[in-house]
Amino acid sequence: MGLITEFKKFALKGNLVDIAVAFVMGGAFGKVVSTFTEKMVAPIIGVLTGGQNFSDKKLVLRHAVEQVNDPTGKIVTPAGKEVDLEWGIFLTAVIDFLIVAFVMFLIIKAINAVKKKYEDIPTPMSKTDELLSEIRDQLAKKS
Repeated sequence: MGLITEFKKFALKGNLVDIAVAFVMGGAFGKVVSTFTEKMVAPIIGVLTGGQNFSDKKLVLRHAVEQVNDPTGKIVTPAGKEVDLEWGIFLTAVIDFLIVAFVMFLIIKAINAVKKKYEDIPTPMSKTDELLSEIRDQLAKKS
């Protein structure tokens, strides 16, 4: 079996195709959730907190420093970039995660409810099983 044939067989397996579809759907769902959080949830939180935009919030650990030279051209103070913790973006990502987790919880709960409904439906007995049940019941009555 050639390498290309093996790869085709592998790539076209049902599970792999299902995973690929789930991956694409997950990416699209992630974008929807991010937009929902950014454009729907964040403004509501902003109104509740007095108009604050959390995505811009950060904790500056070190401010940016401009390079300072003395008159001779020697560097007195080297340039340095600002170092900060952007906790607002992290908070937004946590909210995104919680929304995705909650939606996945609801989807799994719905799937389990449907499964349970189908499990509760009794499967029809075969003619052989019906006859064996009758024989068992008759023997139980005689003893």
